[in-house]
Amino acid sequence: MALVWKLALYFACCLFPAVGPIIAAGRSKFEGEEAQREADRVTNLPGQPPVTFPHYAGYIKLNPPKGHKALFYWFFHAQENPHQKPLVLWLNGGPGCSSIAYGAAQELGPFLVRPNGQLILNKFSWNKAANLLFLEAPVGVGFSYTNKSNDLYKLGDRVTAEDSYAFLTGWFKRFPSFKSHDFYLAGESYAGHYVPQLADLIYKRNNNGASKENSFINLKGFMIGNAVINDETDSNGIFEYAWSHAIISDQLYNKIVKECDSKNEDNQTIANCAIHVRDFLEAYSEIDIYSIYTPICINSPKTTPPKLHVAPRLFTQHDLWHRLPSGYDPCTEQYAEKFFNREDVQRALHANVTKLSYPYSTCSGVIEKWNDAPDTVLPIIRGLLNAGLRIWVYSGDTDGRVPVTSTRYSIKKLGLRIKEEWRAWFHKGQVAGWVEVYEGGLTLATVRGAGHQVPVLAPPQSLSLFSHFLSANSSLPASRF
Repeated sequence: MALVWKLALYFACCLFPAVGPIIAAGRSKFEGEEAQREADRVTNLPGQPPVTFPHYAGYIKLNPPKGHKALFYWFFHAQENPHQKPLVLWLNGGPGCSSIAYGAAQELGPFLVRPNGQLILNKFSWNKAANLLFLEAPVGVGFSYTNKSNDLYKLGDRVTAEDSYAFLTGWFKRFPSFKSHDFYLAGESYAGHYVPQLADLIYKRNNNGASKENSFINLKGFMIGNAVINDETDSNGIFEYAWSHAIISDQLYNKIVKECDSKNEDNQTIANCAIHVRDFLEAYSEIDIYSIYTPICINSPKTTPPKLHVAPRLFTQHDLWHRLPSGYDPCTEQYAEKFFNREDVQRALHANVTKLSYPYSTCSGVIEKWNDAPDTVLPIIRGLLNAGLRIWVYSGDTDGRVPVTSTRYSIKKLGLRIKEEWRAWFHKGQVAGWVEVYEGGLTLATVRGAGHQVPVLAPPQSLSLFSHFLSANSSLPASRF
């Protein structure tokens, strides 16, 4: 009998090593969420250069076991000392655009997609400073899905915040070792809505018994870039920016100022305003409104994927608004879309497990309606400042879509006292932008020469900005050396 037992062990351990380690009583080495975390580890991503840090990708089902929604994530450990670094969730906007196709693959992730299907290392990846978590939200974006198609008609700011919160509570169960880390939110563009609203929800749940339910999230602050935060000032600033950068004439600007006052209800004046806004949009039709000094991609077919541009009514009523560039280099956008549609890439990332009926797109083609979007999130920002969160707002100063003029007008409406007046900040001996610090924890910084996607056009400066944001007692450098 003993000989039989020894032979059985030999065959199990030596001849079939791929089966995995032998555990007493036939139990798996990992169970539950721990097993799923190990299953989410990415080990054979096509074209990936070698790295020393692990990364994970997969789904978190919302409100299991009855939940019918699942959100897709991609998570990267910090390059060094991940146990000592904060955790940061990055969100892109749209609404309806993917934080993985843009943030992770084109902007600030460790791997950047290139036209030959290869990935190159990003020397200025933000996981040099933090553990980075990218999320595709809401359902219908990227690989995130729902089993009930009716959910796609109920989407808006509120649902996005609720679903993102449910994702986080599930994600921390899968990655419990990160639960005690300082947690920050970051994002750009329409994430100016997503980020403050999610931060507000986390804060309220934390103070409403979340700690008793073991779902407390250690939120410390957030950072948003070229962010949509207040319709009125966004509109005023976009016109002034175009005029001050010689994109529209004095005559057109004066007509807009005179006849596009949001308080004006005269029918003829409203009709005239519509004509002026059309002319304004026409002025941007041959350049990229999101990066006014960079060339557009003219070597590939000019395509504009379906996008939901949630914006002030002045703009969204015009068809031309929806035909403007999306704000992302159409060349790199095509690289990312092609990459994530590859079956071998999807297998490696544990993505598209339900075999979606539509191809992967950088911005959703299945979300056709956005049900709620408040005119302003300034009251939320003010409330979270009062709650003690650290909040930084940054602006690439060559973006015409959410320009620095809009952001400055919006911040001014908060009525905060200035702690440190407007000054230059530096990176490697050069002016990287300008910064103003306010009482209560808010910082406004610009990034010189960068457009809507700051990490794309100013990679080293953006990493410096991010690193200083994470350092509670660190201000942006005030001198060349």
